[in-house]
Amino acid sequence: MTQPRAEERPGIAAAIVVCEGRVLLVRRRVSEGKLSWQFPAGEVELGESREDAAVRETQEETGLDVAAVKLLGERIHPATDRLMSYTACEVVGGTAHVADSDELAELAWVTHAEIPQYVPHGLLGPVQAHLDAMLTSGF
Repeated sequence: MTQPRAEERPGIAAAIVVCEGRVLLVRRRVSEGKLSWQFPAGEVELGESREDAAVRETQEETGLDVAAVKLLGERIHPATDRLMSYTACEVVGGTAHVADSDELAELAWVTHAEIPQYVPHGLLGPVQAHLDAMLTSGF
């Protein structure tokens, strides 16, 4: 049986959440290939925007309430072959914790210098540029 092509499967929306000089990363219970740590993310549901999916997934996975600020970009992820969108989000309430223990093992607020330890394969250019700006400017 052949795998569906990336464009035939729902896209994945990721939330880039920065707060107090750190970015939120989550570790899934089941790794996707080499991916262990990643941004809060999940499938875009029918009729849902990529930004709304990023907000919803963050709340479902971490209990954190965020608001979408800007779509940073999208690509076919080289490790998963899934269509990924990346949305910058700001915290509007709540405290981050593992809200979905079936999906997540843990979460971490990571400094700019720590990103390569958690995500050694690098980030999409616009995501890296956003984090460079947000995490080195004191936001």
